[in-house]
Amino acid sequence: MGPMPANLTPDYKKAEAAYRRARDPNERLELLQEMHRTIPKHKGTEHLRADIKTKIKELRDELAGPTKGGARSGPPTFIRPEGAAQVAIIGPPNSGKSSLHAALTGSHTHVGAYPFTTQFPEPGMLDIDDAQIQLVDLPPISSQHPIAWLGNTLQSADGALLVVDLGQPGCVEMIVEAREILAERRVTLTGTWDLSRSLNDDPFAIRLPTLLIANKADAIPAIEEDLDVCRELGDLHFPTMVVSTETGDGIDAIGPWLFRNLEIVRVYTKVPGKEPDMDRPYTVRHGATVGDVSLLVHRDLAASFHHARIWGQGSYDGQQVGKEHVVEDGDILEIHA
Repeated sequence: MGPMPANLTPDYKKAEAAYRRARDPNERLELLQEMHRTIPKHKGTEHLRADIKTKIKELRDELAGPTKGGARSGPPTFIRPEGAAQVAIIGPPNSGKSSLHAALTGSHTHVGAYPFTTQFPEPGMLDIDDAQIQLVDLPPISSQHPIAWLGNTLQSADGALLVVDLGQPGCVEMIVEAREILAERRVTLTGTWDLSRSLNDDPFAIRLPTLLIANKADAIPAIEEDLDVCRELGDLHFPTMVVSTETGDGIDAIGPWLFRNLEIVRVYTKVPGKEPDMDRPYTVRHGATVGDVSLLVHRDLAASFHHARIWGQGSYDGQQVGKEHVVEDGDILEIHA
């Protein structure tokens, strides 16, 4: 993908910026159509226009669901984000992704000792400190088993767990192959978890902050040495955890790590004159505003928002704030419509 075509209009840029942020598939479709409508029609934008059209078609097909004649009947391949963040579990065949998913979410996805047990994305929730992180188990990434919809599914993810079994023969080659397949889908795994989601010229490129999970630690005597070799050969410059889904070793550290690195912010709400509800916070990500929280509380509330009062570390008690005020972890919010 070459450099971005010049002289894109402010209308187009606004639609594209909103598209990059959007998580809901219907909203994404509307914004793609807006991008298509506002993009200048000239030679320089030819590739981008073609890309936008392709994306619109893919998303329409996806949203339409099973087609008549049974050409595409089956579970959805787009998982609507829920909870504070969505993290995809990816990796080569037989690395133990589904066992990890089950251990973290308590879900009973198909766990089998043979490859390609998981056929469709399987969502589950990881509960951590009053917040929930949605973990999506994906089919293994391998040239033997191409997945057409992989890029679309990963579009809504905020990060990835790359699960590998270092004891597997050909482990490094399998990881290299998986990353090549992802690259063809314009997906790059990155070890940087700074969440400014570094943008690049291609609106359809996906950069996924990645945590490397070395699984089946119980079965490998010198796992640290194997890990060093694997990281070097596979160019795996990611933060790493060593776990065993068999014995449970290391599993409990994953949730808190994700909570910290996804910079999850818990906001509690209260009704005027009442005590705050400290059981069920609304969860957003670092940098989110009072307006973002009000949208989670109720769509209409965001529209009729007048002001809010806030109690927390970043403000004095009961301070009156507007929609743009950035919330911090542990804030208590009283919204006035």
